[in-house]
Amino acid sequence: MSPDTARPAPARPHDRLAAWLADDMAAVNDLIAGRMASRHAPRIPEVTAHLIEAGGKRLRPLLALAAARLFETDLEGRHIRLAATVEFIHTATLLHDDVVDESARRRGRPTANLLWDNKSSVLVGDYLFARAFQLSVETGNLRILDILAEASATLAEGEVLQLTAAGDLSTTEAVYLQIVRGKTAALFAAATEGGAVAAGAGADHAAALRNYGDALGIAFQMVDDFLDYGGAGDGIGKDIGDDFREGKITLPVIRALAAADEDERAFWKRCIGRGQQQDGDLERALAILARHGALAATRTAALEWVARAKTSLAGLPEHPLRDMLADLADYVVERVV
Repeated sequence: MSPDTARPAPARPHDRLAAWLADDMAAVNDLIAGRMASRHAPRIPEVTAHLIEAGGKRLRPLLALAAARLFETDLEGRHIRLAATVEFIHTATLLHDDVVDESARRRGRPTANLLWDNKSSVLVGDYLFARAFQLSVETGNLRILDILAEASATLAEGEVLQLTAAGDLSTTEAVYLQIVRGKTAALFAAATEGGAVAAGAGADHAAALRNYGDALGIAFQMVDDFLDYGGAGDGIGKDIGDDFREGKITLPVIRALAAADEDERAFWKRCIGRGQQQDGDLERALAILARHGALAATRTAALEWVARAKTSLAGLPEHPLRDMLADLADYVVERVV
């Protein structure tokens, strides 16, 4: 499964993973293309293709494949079905999230809800969830089905918690972490743990990979929250300040609030708490974040989770894929300049 050694290795860890797992990913993409079809509702493949073909790193299915391939066992296609399932779940949540957030841009392109409508986005997302669980059943492993079902419930729970916490300046770091674990880390952890289960790995190895995925997902989301306020990096495919405009309480804001004076707290209460924003408010928010080192503190927190992710890999079999997973954890924060 290794890439052609005559070619120079890609520089970025997720590109190296994609090169190593190219044959598996081709099979995953073929399976996705076949299962997103609909004989009776052509809008389903139209909407799905708009998002799936928009690019993206395919990070979650790559994690599932890498976790399974670590163990060098006969997988009988279980890892392919798992990876396709993970991507369908992820795509379904993106369609739903863009409706909830009233987003207009995703991966640099207009969102499906903008090009079609909210009803189409919600219903196509529902269709993809149904397809995802058909595929998970086809793995023939009830434990994989359980992992993915639990992750899907946790994803929804995290989004609802974020919705209820929006504008609430009393949101703590503990609640923020619970939101992040739900909306992002849950699917990372399900992908990596599911890969281990698909390979028939022991409980200790499956738990280690789940811990890796959890920590990686938390670091990944913290960095995205950093980048939303203009941190330089490789881009996140949305507009700077989206979280600010939507009143989301993310770690940079929590850290700035902890150090805020009376005037700054009144500013956050007006802009985030009451949603009363005006020209120049984003620029002032950025200045406050810089004054209190909130973005640097967020980056430091992400680095701590990266360290946890790498520690979780220590007991796994020696393998080039294990090294790539460790490098991927580093890159999550290194992409922030």
